Amino acid sequence: MAATMKDIARRTGLGLATISSYFNGGNVREKNRIKIEEAIEELHYEVNEVARGLKTNATKTIGVVIPELNNTFCAEIITGMEDVLRSHGYATIVCDCRTDKKLEREAIEFLIRRRVDGVINMPVDEEGNHLKKFQKTGKPIVLIDRKIQGISCDSVLVDNEKAAEDAVRQFIERGHRYIGIIGGPKGIFTAQERMAGYYRALEKAGIPVRESLICHGDYTIQGGVRSLEELVQKNPDMTAVFVTNYEMTMGAMIGVNELGIQIPEQLSVIGFDNLQFARACNPKLTIVSQPTDGIAREVARIMLEHLENGKKESEEFFTEKLQTEIIEGKSVNTLK
Repeated sequence: MAATMKDIARRTGLGLATISSYFNGGNVREKNRIKIEEAIEELHYEVNEVARGLKTNATKTIGVVIPELNNTFCAEIITGMEDVLRSHGYATIVCDCRTDKKLEREAIEFLIRRRVDGVINMPVDEEGNHLKKFQKTGKPIVLIDRKIQGISCDSVLVDNEKAAEDAVRQFIERGHRYIGIIGGPKGIFTAQERMAGYYRALEKAGIPVRESLICHGDYTIQGGVRSLEELVQKNPDMTAVFVTNYEMTMGAMIGVNELGIQIPEQLSVIGFDNLQFARACNPKLTIVSQPTDGIAREVARIMLEHLENGKKESEEFFTEKLQTEIIEGKSVNTLK
């Protein structure tokens, strides 16, 4: 016969009110917590999470909605967040929306039905239409990588504009003037910021923008291949190219190999993310490295702050902006 809370009370000598408070996340003295946890182990007590969730209106689950599960940036952040959330007793339900607004909306609706305690989202719909229904529940939302006007929530971003400006400046300082860029989709917040950084670096150096040197990819490997081939075909005088996400960086390197281009003698390249891939390239690729561990920890911390301490109405939502780092390889040539 399964153990009950009354069995735990008898084993510990504590009142049912104290036992109940422990299971519902209330404040319990440390010595009592130890007694309860020892009794749980001895009696093989199993918590009925469904029943507890109905009583407390908390399911101890967090919904995570991301554009692409096979995206390295997304996967690394999810892994880091899960580690932190799990250590605080929260499970995650991860939904991959395939960069599709309709699937993203359906994912949020599914999470509402599952009564998750909060949502962490790397949004595809830049207007936030998919989040408005969840917002009415009053439960916390934390955005990753992208900000949405009109949705009251916290967000953890990377300073994408500065990241791109720093990368392009690396080329400029080594004598490059015909610098191509493989950007992301025009409607994506991060893509817009990285493109703005590209423009700003050229403007500061007094280099005119040439539209043929700008190509918008789709954040996929094949998109990187196509974009690299297009830039090379249109710009025989291009000496450098900046690729603005990891998957497109892989694609660009495939394109370079297929076209027989020598790096950095014929073309200098700076990519994005994944140090292991950069090291595997010959020569080693210079990359912009995003602080995925830092993003994961910060997103989890903010969500836990909401869930465990609540957020006062007078408190403003904020945007945390983390900095990137350029890890130098040997893929950037110095022009005479």
